[in-house]
Amino acid sequence: MTKAVQKITLSPSRDIPFNKLVLSQSNVRHVKAGVSIEQLAESIAQRTLLQSLNVRAVVDAEGNETGMFEVPAGGRRYRALELLVKQKRMAKTQAVPCVVREGGIAEDDSLAENDERVGLHPLDQFRAFQTMSGAGMSEEDIAARHFVTPAIVKQRLRLASVSPKLHDVYVEDGMTLEQLMAFSVTADHARQEQVWENVSRSGYDEPYQIRRMLTENTVRASDRRVQFIGLDAYEQAGGGVLRDLFEHDDGGWLQDVALLDRLVTEKLKAEAESIAAEGWKWISLAVDFAFDHTRGLRELEGKPVDLSPEEQATIDALNAEQAKLEADYQDADELPDEVDQRLGEIETALMALEDRPMIYDPAEIARAGVFISIDSEGRLSVDRGYVRPEDDLSADDPEVGHADDTQSIEGKAAGTSVQRSVIAVAGGAADAEEDDEDATKPLPDRLITELTAHRTLALRDALAENPAIAFQAVLHNFVLTAFYRFASSGSCLEIGLRTPTFPAQAPGLRESASAKAVEARHESWKARLPKGESDLWEVLSALDGDAQASLFAHCASFAVNALYEPANRYNQARVSAHGVRTRLDHADVLARAVGLDMVQAAWKPSVDNYLGRVTKPRILEAVREARGESSAQLIDHLKKADMAKEAERLLDGSGWLPEPLRLIDPDAASGEQEGEAGPLPEFLADDEDRENASDDDPQQLDAAE
Repeated sequence: MTKAVQKITLSPSRDIPFNKLVLSQSNVRHVKAGVSIEQLAESIAQRTLLQSLNVRAVVDAEGNETGMFEVPAGGRRYRALELLVKQKRMAKTQAVPCVVREGGIAEDDSLAENDERVGLHPLDQFRAFQTMSGAGMSEEDIAARHFVTPAIVKQRLRLASVSPKLHDVYVEDGMTLEQLMAFSVTADHARQEQVWENVSRSGYDEPYQIRRMLTENTVRASDRRVQFIGLDAYEQAGGGVLRDLFEHDDGGWLQDVALLDRLVTEKLKAEAESIAAEGWKWISLAVDFAFDHTRGLRELEGKPVDLSPEEQATIDALNAEQAKLEADYQDADELPDEVDQRLGEIETALMALEDRPMIYDPAEIARAGVFISIDSEGRLSVDRGYVRPEDDLSADDPEVGHADDTQSIEGKAAGTSVQRSVIAVAGGAADAEEDDEDATKPLPDRLITELTAHRTLALRDALAENPAIAFQAVLHNFVLTAFYRFASSGSCLEIGLRTPTFPAQAPGLRESASAKAVEARHESWKARLPKGESDLWEVLSALDGDAQASLFAHCASFAVNALYEPANRYNQARVSAHGVRTRLDHADVLARAVGLDMVQAAWKPSVDNYLGRVTKPRILEAVREARGESSAQLIDHLKKADMAKEAERLLDGSGWLPEPLRLIDPDAASGEQEGEAGPLPEFLADDEDRENASDDDPQQLDAAE
């Protein structure tokens, strides 16, 4: 016989005056958490009570009802109603909807009500905020009604605008909330879905990796170009900006790079128009010039503009204030923020006053030029007074002032007519190098030259810091010249100070630590030496031995040439693979003597300077050497561009160097016979093919190249 299913009976609900309710001691919630009583009271005032109280009748000793009811479940709602009564926003006799329970255990009811409560899924909240926004509520109104900040509402609305396909993945726990946040950087649903498809297959799905892929074709707002023109100018011109509402993004990412470059060029040209009025023969514009762009040019000697009485008074006042602040806080372990800020302001103001405009001879201006660029902080950099060799003629030479021009601007000095200034925009992308991703081939010539340019500059800096070694290196060169007739090409020190130029401008060379150190040292010595060469001997004679040695080392360092120079049909007669190797061997000797360390010289592999320029096998080889086989396997399935970016992250801090930047272990060549050249390094091996190719056989030469 089938047993009848017992039907349940729900507890009845009643409206009970608030003054007939008391808080029960059976409520299991004792720790405050979540929304405050004050916020809950405001919510009830706006929306009324959305959930009934759970109550039980209070009985006397004989078990008779007293007319009062205790609240074991819903204590926070009771406290919120109590607060509204105290604030006289609700009558104490106001009827309160209640569910009246009989039987069971009061603590069990209180615990169950809290345990069985299911929190709202975050996506439901995002979509609810989106619905309210669509109904006309402002972000501030939504924030006020739900007791959050407007910033949080913005974030939730941004997450609600992510592709619905990615929402479905998130609901099914296919991605984390942090990953969903990363996708909110862009509003392009197609791009979001494309990136998710890529990262979900590869496992390359960390939030920072997702953000990097979504912004790979953009420019950060912290870029010097953006600082120069201002983000507002870019946006007013119609440029779009991607913003990250969940992490600090330094102002976001600019999407229209072509527009940015156009605005930068236009502003540089506008600055050039003003400077052209000074009468300069030529003006060269660039976001950034090569490290040695002034090499071979004569720099004009100008006279600083005299300080006005007001400016001198300002300098004296700032110096006095600076001295007083430093004296007042000389014993303090740490400066107060406002004092530290003020000292910074004083230093900036003094630097601005000390950076005086220069006055030049008008006759010299007529044959000289100006370099206009942007410094690392995004400020305009104007470097005046450089004369090219072809312009360094007498003032009455009829050819002076004539030059080919593709773009010129009429400049006028105050009250006088001046020549037309030739304004040229420097730059131009290097030819793209072909890349065979399926083979480990020798490093490209241009890349080796760029890498050894970094090494040459660092070696110059290191040699200048070691006067004793500099003397020994010069002596070594002299001895080779005097006693070994055919050994002069075996040294990397080109005595005579024939400073070699860098035929391939390596990325970041001008901003490198070595370049800045060399330039600072040069400017320091320049300030100590006389303006005219007629007084130079007396000044040098007055220097002590240490100063002379230091100056000698600095001058000698400019002759360092540790560059790899590839042979071709034009210079093959004077350059061979073994000839280059001999020079690089001596560079290794010199580098070991001065203790050169390219890692300490601040060189590290990046997409621009190495990883994006070599094949995939070489990228994997670098990661394998630095981090092990397991790290290489993490990226071996990626495309070339993604592999290079991830390799840059993996190699950061590893101290790994490509072969042209390493010091060759002298013991490795100990087995070579005296007078015989050992095997060439791998990155030079293909030069043998080029050297053996005959100029009479162009096809053979082309094949070797």
